[in-house]
Amino acid sequence: MSRYLLNKFLYTVDRDPELVERYRDDPRGTVTWWEAERANELLNSHAGEASTWLRFEEAEREALATHDYVRLFAFGAHPFLTLTLFIAMFERDYDEPLAFQKEYAARLSSFHLPYPDIAT
Repeated sequence: MSRYLLNKFLYTVDRDPELVERYRDDPRGTVTWWEAERANELLNSHAGEASTWLRFEEAEREALATHDYVRLFAFGAHPFLTLTLFIAMFERDYDEPLAFQKEYAARLSSFHLPYPDIAT
C-alpha cells in the first residue's frame, strides 16, 4: 500500500474543482486517468520533473473507484483529506446541515484507537 499515493490523489483532486466534479461523475475513469497522467508528477513542481514508479495497488484503485472512504481510511489515507474531498463531492446530496459529516463519522465509528497509521 502507498499511503503517499492515496493522499496525493486525494490532495490533488480536492484542490481542483473540475477534478472534483470529474471524480464524482466518473470515479473509475478519473482514477485510471490520474494514475496514468498525474501519479508520477512531483507535488508543487513546475519544472516537469517526474518519477516513474508510483502505482496504486488493485485494492487501493478499487476503493478510490468506488468512493469507499472507509476502506481508504483503513489503508491509512489521511482522514482530513478524505473528509474534505468527499464533502466537496457529496454534501450537496443531503438536505440537513452536516448530514454528510455525520454519515462519515458513523461509517468510521467501527475504528478504535489506535487508528490506522496515516504517516507518509
